Amino acid sequence: MKPSEFHDKQRSPGKVLFDLVCVHLNLSEGDYFGLEYQDQRKMTVWLDLLKPTLKQIRRPKNTILRFVVKFFPPDHTQLLEELTRYLFALQIKHDLACGHLICNDTSAALMVSHIIQSEIGDFDETQSWQHLLHNKYLPDQDAIRDKITDCHRKHVGQTPAESDYQLLEIARRLEMYGVRLHPAKDREGTKLSLAVAHIGVLVFQGYTKINAFNWSKVRKLSFKRKRFLIKLRADPAQNAHHDTLEFAMASRDCCKIFWKICVEYHAFFRLFEEPKPKPKPILFTRGSSFRFSGRTQKQIIDYVKDSELKKVPFERKHSKILSNSGMSPQSSSFRSQVPRESAMSVQVADEPDSTRLGRRAECNGSEEPPAATSTTNGFHDIPAAPGSDPTQSRQNHHGTGSAPDPQFLNPESPSSEDSPEGSPHMVVNGNGSVNGLATGSIGVLGQSPEGRLLSPLTSPLLTDAGCVRHDDEDEARRKFPTDKAYFIAKELLTTERTYLKDLQVITESFQSVAGKDEAFPDSVKNLISASYDPVYKFHQGFLKEVEQRLAQWEGRSNAHIKGDYQRIGDVLLKNIQGLRQLTVHLQKHSECLVELERACRSSRKAEAACRDFEQQRVCYLPLNIFLLRPLHRLLHYKLILERLCKHYPPTHDDFRDCRAALADISEMVLQLQGAMMKMENFQKLLELKKDLTGIDNLAIPGREFIRLGCLSKLSGKGLQQRMFFLFSDSLVYTSRGMTPSNQFKVHGQLPLYGMTIRESEEEWGVPHSFTLFGQRQSVVVAASCESEMERWVEDIRMAIDLAEQTSSPNTDLLSTSLSDNKLSEDGGAELESEDELCGSRSSLERQGHRGNTTVHVCWHRNTSVSMVDFSVAVENQLSGNLLRKFKNSNGWQKLWVVFTNFSLFFYKSHQDDYPLASLPLLGYSVTVPSESESIHKDYVFKLHFKSHVYYFRSESEYTFERWMEVIRSATCSASRSLPSTRKDLY
Repeated sequence: MKPSEFHDKQRSPGKVLFDLVCVHLNLSEGDYFGLEYQDQRKMTVWLDLLKPTLKQIRRPKNTILRFVVKFFPPDHTQLLEELTRYLFALQIKHDLACGHLICNDTSAALMVSHIIQSEIGDFDETQSWQHLLHNKYLPDQDAIRDKITDCHRKHVGQTPAESDYQLLEIARRLEMYGVRLHPAKDREGTKLSLAVAHIGVLVFQGYTKINAFNWSKVRKLSFKRKRFLIKLRADPAQNAHHDTLEFAMASRDCCKIFWKICVEYHAFFRLFEEPKPKPKPILFTRGSSFRFSGRTQKQIIDYVKDSELKKVPFERKHSKILSNSGMSPQSSSFRSQVPRESAMSVQVADEPDSTRLGRRAECNGSEEPPAATSTTNGFHDIPAAPGSDPTQSRQNHHGTGSAPDPQFLNPESPSSEDSPEGSPHMVVNGNGSVNGLATGSIGVLGQSPEGRLLSPLTSPLLTDAGCVRHDDEDEARRKFPTDKAYFIAKELLTTERTYLKDLQVITESFQSVAGKDEAFPDSVKNLISASYDPVYKFHQGFLKEVEQRLAQWEGRSNAHIKGDYQRIGDVLLKNIQGLRQLTVHLQKHSECLVELERACRSSRKAEAACRDFEQQRVCYLPLNIFLLRPLHRLLHYKLILERLCKHYPPTHDDFRDCRAALADISEMVLQLQGAMMKMENFQKLLELKKDLTGIDNLAIPGREFIRLGCLSKLSGKGLQQRMFFLFSDSLVYTSRGMTPSNQFKVHGQLPLYGMTIRESEEEWGVPHSFTLFGQRQSVVVAASCESEMERWVEDIRMAIDLAEQTSSPNTDLLSTSLSDNKLSEDGGAELESEDELCGSRSSLERQGHRGNTTVHVCWHRNTSVSMVDFSVAVENQLSGNLLRKFKNSNGWQKLWVVFTNFSLFFYKSHQDDYPLASLPLLGYSVTVPSESESIHKDYVFKLHFKSHVYYFRSESEYTFERWMEVIRSATCSASRSLPSTRKDLY
């Protein structure tokens, strides 16, 4: 925006100026910040967003507006954008330099060491020493210079984003974090200071907190002249009456300024939405009309999660580390089109070496490849190398197609955007204008500056810009049989192709890795080889027979007599009878899972080898799932045969063979089902163990997994998003970590033995809330919707009943102490050393990104899944060709699509060894297009999540119904039901 344009709007409210600043910074979480200035009384005040700017700033030529942090959240993981966390880190840096953030020498040295790591990178003795000589981070920096350098040595490999995280992790535990002291006196005349924080009003004597009045205890805040009054609620337990505390401040203006800050803090952290304005009185006014303006913290978090925010790079002004994170490399021709923005007029009051805040850097490419591969058309890339993030969303090719899924922007990625450095202060020029507020969008091309393709998704087959188009003539060239039995047989063919590829992951890919690694015992290698190789060899022959029969059925082979080959029951009967001879090998598969886990426990090298193998693209699912595939395949044969028997009349030639094959496979399923269910639970516990830190041994005998998902936990800080894991003996709650592995950190557990549950929406005023009363503590949680609450309550009650049936309570689940976990969640004592800071970090952090697991999908989409859902997903698997179209594109492109593990995986063809993209479906809805969408094709279904829309075309009514059926099992948890074969096992 030009200066003249803002000059015309000077009579607009302060919110206009503040929004311009946030737009210029590309800051989506701007409500944590504010503009402060000194008024004519030389008192520091916040710019009121509801009042006209000129009525507040009387002398604009001499007024400096500083863009600073206004609301300090208790948990920095609530800041979802890296740019926001970076600006918070700048605020901490400024508070340290000014002496506002008081702490001991150990904490100060740790924080400064992380700041230096962000600015100059890994420790170099000469460079680090010179940097400390020329930069002042602490008032008494020279006294602890050796401590700072010692801490800096330990940060090798830490990125600027990780440094910001660690800096905020230390700062948030300090007593003076976010505290702005307001001088006051009590009734006895003792000098004190008042402050306000997310929990309530604080009282300090010097720099020591001596009292805190939680918002839940405060009935009313008011001021009379220069007296500040805190009216407390009566305490029924102590039979006390209403109490009023009185503090004297320097003047009425001081009282009013502090009262306003308290009003805003209370509204921001405690309310769900912005308070509505009070109705204007008819005759006269009484009291202040001031109210909080802007989004509350809950609204910010919901907005960032739900919005299609484009990742825009930002520049760390003082960082010597080249970082273009959050972007894919740009072609040189495209970079020349990116406008360079003029600088915003910024002045730093206390930090002369800092420069402009908020200027977006020109997209200039990186000398090194980015941490994550590019994505086009809204689908997520499978990482090309270990450590890349498969769910990092990016912008679409040339702006066409659906926007990337906002739930997988992965704000914690250590290699996301960089931004300018300096204390966040801003100047309003003499005419009240802000210079250089131009904005622009930076697109993403899938090529490097050299023009080479960076990802398979940029190939003409998979990009919307150059995709293969199909019209009706192309589709009509081949005529297929119309019999429903043919499409059931074709489903057998397509799923058998996927199944054989999954077997190859074990028999070829994994065994080649294990064979070269001496860490795996020969007994384990021999057991896997002896158990899976015969099964793989058998299914190779089975697939060939099915392919030959379908070719004859379609008329592509020599079918001399019509009708002889239009059946599949004889092929199924022959091969299922052959499969029964392999039962002894199938029974060994559960033993393979156990022995492999035992080998990983006893050998770190074996664990590392499995972890590295899971990072390969061919292993697109957790390794343990592939080990159970042969048992799951038996269920698929049974379901296919049930559909054939239901379709055929008893007089059909194929009916007798299908019925005999169904009897044989049903017997096999019944024989192996008990072991199958136990192994599914064991596999799920092993998988959850990788996503959790703070649990020593999750997969103990007798423990069953029941449900996982997101709930909001109510505490003194308000509602906080937490990930809950329900087992048969306890309920564990966690928060998402910011480590490279994105593990969830355990905060506590609630033993189910003796627990009671009560719905408490009316009691707490929180929608869909219920209270869990344990033997040692009670917890209030809220679900995202009524159906989610019902599912949680039902499963918890069932789990409590199961726990009551056990002989004794089991409360020893967590490896870390509950007191330590409680401190880490609710903000206890400050850290004293780097070892304590990193003590909760697991060595599993180095295993690479796990942002595409079911746990993380549930976290981002605020939903839950149960073991029942996982069991249903085992049976509802499907493969086949589909035509895909985006919301804003015209052509359809043909893809091989595999549905498994609540996700769609996309290939060019069924012969590919690994998928090129994936789309997690939890939270999506599947419907048919409406007439207004102008999709004039048959057998089209639509997948949509908020504003993300994808269309898919199937080849027949049967395949259309099957895709709708299996996808609904992964998207509509309310309609999920157990198959008859499994109902009695839960």
